[in-house]
Amino acid sequence: MQSWRRRKSLWLALSASWLLLVLLGGFSLLRLALPPRPQPGASQGWPRWLDAELLQSFSQPGELPEDAVSPPQAPHGGSCNWEACFDTSKCRGDGLKVFVYPAVGPISETHRRILASIEGSRFYTFSPAGACLLLLLSLDAQTGECSSMPLQWNRGRNHLVLRLRPAPCPRTFQLGQAMVAEASPTVDSFRPGFDVALPFLPEAHPLRGGAPGQLRQHSPQPGVALLALEEERGGWRTADTGSSACPWDGRCEQDPGPGQTQRQETLPNATFCLISGHRPEAASRFLQALQAGCIPVLLSPRWELPFSEVIDWTKAAIVADERLPLQVLAALQEMSPARVLALRQQTQFLWDAYFSSVEKVIHTTLEVIQDRIFGTSAHPSLLWNSPPGALLALSTFSTSPQDFPFYYLQQGSRPEGRFSTLIWVGPPGQPPLKLIQAVAGSQHCAQILVLWSNERPLPSRWPETAVPLTVIDGHRKVSDRFYPYSTIRTDAILSLDARSSLSTSEVDFAFLVWQSFPERMVGFLTSSHFWDEAHGGWGYTAERTNEFSMVLTTAAFYHRYYHTLFTHSLPKALRTLADEAPTCVDVLMNFIVAAVTKLPPIKVPYGKQRQEAAPLAPGVPGPRPKPPAPAPDCINQIAAAFGHMPLLSSRLRLDPVLFKDPVSVQRKKYRSLEKS
Repeated sequence: MQSWRRRKSLWLALSASWLLLVLLGGFSLLRLALPPRPQPGASQGWPRWLDAELLQSFSQPGELPEDAVSPPQAPHGGSCNWEACFDTSKCRGDGLKVFVYPAVGPISETHRRILASIEGSRFYTFSPAGACLLLLLSLDAQTGECSSMPLQWNRGRNHLVLRLRPAPCPRTFQLGQAMVAEASPTVDSFRPGFDVALPFLPEAHPLRGGAPGQLRQHSPQPGVALLALEEERGGWRTADTGSSACPWDGRCEQDPGPGQTQRQETLPNATFCLISGHRPEAASRFLQALQAGCIPVLLSPRWELPFSEVIDWTKAAIVADERLPLQVLAALQEMSPARVLALRQQTQFLWDAYFSSVEKVIHTTLEVIQDRIFGTSAHPSLLWNSPPGALLALSTFSTSPQDFPFYYLQQGSRPEGRFSTLIWVGPPGQPPLKLIQAVAGSQHCAQILVLWSNERPLPSRWPETAVPLTVIDGHRKVSDRFYPYSTIRTDAILSLDARSSLSTSEVDFAFLVWQSFPERMVGFLTSSHFWDEAHGGWGYTAERTNEFSMVLTTAAFYHRYYHTLFTHSLPKALRTLADEAPTCVDVLMNFIVAAVTKLPPIKVPYGKQRQEAAPLAPGVPGPRPKPPAPAPDCINQIAAAFGHMPLLSSRLRLDPVLFKDPVSVQRKKYRSLEKS
């Protein structure tokens, strides 16, 4: 009996010892196998490594003090941070202004594209004294020797060094307090929050526009290889995961088997692209996979992902541990189709928004620096990681996604139920009395603004209306119509020409349609573009057809944000083109909206008699049957400036319920539409 009790006591003591050992030592091993759950507010830029608890150089976001702000420290040993090495006081007033040092010696074609993209941006300035940021294109010449510093170097303070290739110059000795925008920098040399990681651009990367994404089928098709593997000697090879082979590790693959295919120079149609993280040159394959809609799977990358400060790469790429090949393959096989679809769609958005051209890469770099100047609230993460992207959601307009027309649906909101009427009065300058009365009769009209762009003096008397009427003295330029006037208090703008003719019912119905599509243009008169094979360029016609791609801004609804884009985002050369050729202004405005939304405009019914007498463009009188043609090569000049053709054709016209149906007029809400 006593022997049995001793054995029982010994067994209980051993069980307690094992339990204590598991609690003290085994808990940390368990956390190696199971990733921690994401916490609200935690950074999602990089995945949480499974062995983060064992590395003292890393900390979980919850372990950091929430409100403690570390004071700026003086740079030492080549280390810099934003507070210590950049003087933001020089950026007050006009915001970020960039001066580019003249190139010394021969430069590559890519460098020429970079200079052209900066000089054509809204950030560029000719004077180094008025610049907030001084940009040095490269420290290393083509000979591989380090070049001398410019006279205004000032130890590199408020300087940005742009490097497209690794340079032999010692960073700590040459750079001082300068930021570095470098292609695929190593994780060890990259300074988060100070340097900017760029993509590895090929020499033939287009200046602007760029090729669209190549993805045509978002979900995997039967027979399509699951994996595309990047090879050291260049090219790609495909593989499936039907067997237990791990294609990038020969140790677990004795026989290549039928799942392996021959090497290909171009990227094949695959769902996942495995890219090695050891070789910096492998970063050049990252953009290729992004364009093709192939989800990048980075195997223990040693280089920083491009624009990782603002882009959430967990929505478009996968970072995997190359030491766990079988687990990675199993995870890719088990990934749900919905997750695959979301990742592939995000690759196409990021490619088109930030990487398809040199101009977009450079402008994204400058936007990242501008966000640092104005604070993180300048562009919330949603604006960077949701279409159309931060380059087309200007912080000069707003920092809240709810104020932009293309985020209404995502934010669960809708525009207000009022609009502002902007009537442009050009030559010969007759006050549009009947038009003002018709628009003022709308129950949704909040105000009427008359933009007087005429040499004649302003009339002393204007008609009395139920809504406020304001007269603005313009600068005699057509582009004044699209200036973001502070007197416009509503989201919706009804743009009119003094010669336009509308009824109150037409205005009410068109505004009702616009409220359902606030990101698009809704208009009455249409035109279309086409490819002219004979002349090898784009053509433009205003003939009445079922198909159209533009609406005339002489009578159209759109969001007031597009005034901000027109004034602050377009190159000055395009605004000058609109002033010199008034018929180009409709083409230009439609280009802007189509480039942002990637959608065609919407047409609403318009009285036949007024349609035949309507002018084609502001300030251009004449009947509709013989409209004046746009300026020579107008549409081609605009398309060349954009780098692509954003216009899309449509045959959709929205009519009221029972419009022209053989029923009693008393049952119709917009009765006067059919009488006009």
